Formats: sequence, C-alpha cells, structure tokens
Amino acid sequence: AGSAYSYTYVTVGELWGFLIGWNIILEHMIGAASVARAWSGALDALFSQAVSNSTIKAIGRMSDDGGWLAEYPDLVATSVTIIAFIIVAVGAKVSVGFNSVFTILNSIVLLFIIITGFCYARPSLWSTDGGYDGFFPFGFGGTVSGAATCFYAYIGFEGIAVASEEARDPEKSVPRATVLSMFTVTCLYLLACAALTLMVPFVHTNTSAAFPFAFDEVGAHWAKFIVAGGTLLGISTSLIGSAFSLPRSVYAMAEDGLLFRFLGYVHPRTQTPIYSIIVFGSLAAILALLFEISTLVEFMSIGTLFGYTIVSASIIILRYQPVHKCQFKLFAYHNTVLTTQAHNIFCLQSEKSNIIPKSKSHDDFGRLRQSLRRVPILQQFEPGDGVKSAVVLMGMFMICLALVVVEGAEHLKEAAWWAVCLVIVFSLLIVAMYLIIVAHEQNNAFLTFQIPLVPLLPSLSMLVNISLMLSLTRLTWLRLVIWIAIGLCVYFVY
Repeated sequence: AGSAYSYTYVTVGELWGFLIGWNIILEHMIGAASVARAWSGALDALFSQAVSNSTIKAIGRMSDDGGWLAEYPDLVATSVTIIAFIIVAVGAKVSVGFNSVFTILNSIVLLFIIITGFCYARPSLWSTDGGYDGFFPFGFGGTVSGAATCFYAYIGFEGIAVASEEARDPEKSVPRATVLSMFTVTCLYLLACAALTLMVPFVHTNTSAAFPFAFDEVGAHWAKFIVAGGTLLGISTSLIGSAFSLPRSVYAMAEDGLLFRFLGYVHPRTQTPIYSIIVFGSLAAILALLFEISTLVEFMSIGTLFGYTIVSASIIILRYQPVHKCQFKLFAYHNTVLTTQAHNIFCLQSEKSNIIPKSKSHDDFGRLRQSLRRVPILQQFEPGDGVKSAVVLMGMFMICLALVVVEGAEHLKEAAWWAVCLVIVFSLLIVAMYLIIVAHEQNNAFLTFQIPLVPLLPSLSMLVNISLMLSLTRLTWLRLVIWIAIGLCVYFVY
C-alpha cells in the first residue's frame, strides 16, 4: 500500500516521501469530489437540468461569476460521495465486486457510444472547409495544456499499485494490469473523443454531460438515455476507484508515523482503515458540495504531475543504488530461496536465474564503469551518489529548458538568438547529466518487474511531466504551493 509514496520513501527518503504522499491524498480526495460532481452533472442532463434548477430555487446560488465556488451547493454529488465511501468501508471484496460489475456494463456502453457516434459523424467538423476551426485548432501548445489539465485521469492507474498489498501475486499482476488497462483506456479515450468531436463542434460541447448532449444535438434522442445511464455507470466506477485508493494511501503514511496514528487503524471485521475512510470521505464530500468541477480538476493535475516526476527520478536513483544502501530488504516467497550475499545483504535468488550476474559483484553497483573509473571529477563520489547528483541537476536543467520553451514560445517562433541559445545550452547540459548517469553500473539485484530502458524512459517522463506542469496556470501553482506549505507544517509540527 502507498504506491508512489512508498516507492519514493524507500528511494530518496522520508521528507520527499511525505510530500508525494501528501499530494496523493489531495489527488484522490479531489478526484472523488470531481467525479461526484460529474456524476451529478450527468444525472442533471438526463433530466434536462431539473435537479440544478430545483436546487437553486430551493436553496439559492452560491456564485454567479464562475469562480472557485460552484453555482449551487451540490447535494447529489455529496450524497454519492458518501455512498461510495460507505461501499469502500464495508470491505475490499465488496468494493472490487461493485467496480467489476460497473466496469463491464460501462465497457458495453462505451462501445455503443463509439459505434453510434461514428454513425452520426460529420467529417466537415474536422475541416476548415466546413466553416469550423479544423482538426488541430489550438496547435501543439493547446494540446499540451489540455493534456496537463486532464492528466488527473491517470491517477486511476495508481489505484492498481495502491492495492498491491492486497493482491495475490503483485510482482506479476500489478505490471500486467497497469499495461493492459493503460492500453485499453487509451484506445477508448481516442475513439470516444473522435466520435464526440465528429458529432458536435468542440466549442459547443457540454462539459457537464458531453455525450448525452451530443446525441441530443444530432437528433438521436433515443440514444441519449442509454448514454446517460452508461455515463453514470462509468463515473461510479471512477468514484469507487478514488474512494478505494484514498484511505489506503493515508493508511500507509499513518503506519510509517508520518500522519496521525489513529488513521492507520484497521477495523478487525471489514479489514479496512475505517477512520481514514470517515475523515477523508467527509472532506471529499464537502469539496463535492461546494466547489466547481473545473477548479477541482486543474488543482488535481499538478499534484499528480509533481508526484510522478519525483517517482521517475526515484526510478533512476534506485536502479543505480548499491544494494547495501537500499532502505528495504528483498523478501523471498513462493518458490524463491533466501540466501545471504556479500555484506550480509539479503537478495532474491531463484532456481531459474541468478539475480547477480557472475561478471559483477555487489561492489560494482552504482560505481563508474570500469573503463571510466579514472575520470577525476566523478571519482570522488561514493557509489550511487554521483547518479543522485546528476538526476537532481538534470531535473533542474529540464525545468529551465521547459520554462524557455513554454514561456518563450513566441520568441522561439521568431528565432530570437538568446532563446535559441538557451534551448541549446540547457539541452546540452541535460544530455551531459544523462551521460553521467549511464556511465555508472546499474543495480540489477531485483527479481521483481523492472522498468525497461532505464534511464531513458524515466528521463523522458521527467521532461514531459515538467513541461506539462509549467503549461498550467499560475493560480494552479499557487494552490500547489499553499497545499505543500500546509503539508510541511503538519510534517514538522507532528
């Protein structure tokens, strides 16, 4: 349990682990609230805005300017949030059972949406000849901003890792489930978005209930109710997913003593962290009651991106860390045999394959490659420390490069000499840090699943995530700083 928090904790230490965990809590809490708002919006659209109109008439408006607060207190979203956390509180088998049924039904409706949507498709909506803005109206920069705002959707994949402590065979099932679900979801996203934007112009899309509105616009009123029902099923799946992951992240931090101990209490009958569910379920319900969905979503994405950037850096650091510096032991189970290796370090070894190649020893991990050990600058670092420093510097240079590209896009279009020079300089510095990393020996003493193409893939992940973060608004950054400041107060005071 703990996912990105646990991974960061054992790789780069307690403080960074806390910051990631603190952001994960916010992600799941806002995720549950925003999805509940979407559920309420879909139900409202199904009944032609009768729910929102009656609520405004009975209670009144909270906001008219489209700011942080919602237009009206969303009692439906609050109720749905509470129900989802009650389902999770009953036990893992019940919540997973609900999720499985909803997912199957939702998949059927999604296929219906895609097939029926393409039947009503108008290719002219993707063409400037039809009087519209064309296929790629906001260019690459607009796409990056949109991807950054919608990045919160990827938190669902973290739910797989969060549940790994309750999985039967996590070292195999977690990677397989992640890859398979990501491939499936990506295909469905692309096809559904294509169907939507070919039915109605993207500027006319109803953000609260996109598909029911789209089918209504093209005259397929009969399909509207099927789609709206499927939308409710899909959103219910997402809501239970967030409600499932949130208390388990809190539990992991409480167990390590980084949050109040009572939050780690597990109910003996339901085997769920009951106090975590009550406290953070209530907070999610309050967020769903008061705040607008767009406010919640944008705030959530930056926390997700921040967490995944640190995890990407942690992957590189852990892969080049000597075994004796790892902050955890590798335990054997199933058909593996626990053996004592050099320096009294426990490593995994199986009958089929030795985890330590005969050509290498434990002393080589994290050190410079044999042919480079006479390089004077890099000689002074202890094993693993040179890679740590290179990763930190590479991250800083990536931030500088992304700032130049994102903030100075107009100057780069005009080929301003100083902007081009800065891009070249920071790119060369990133490449230099990358070469320093690959100049070291990797630690391959792990029998479990390992990310391929390290350090290339995590380095690209860092660069993309940082670029996406910097494309978000300054107000979103301010919210992140405030949330981290609150977290640091909790950390140092508690």
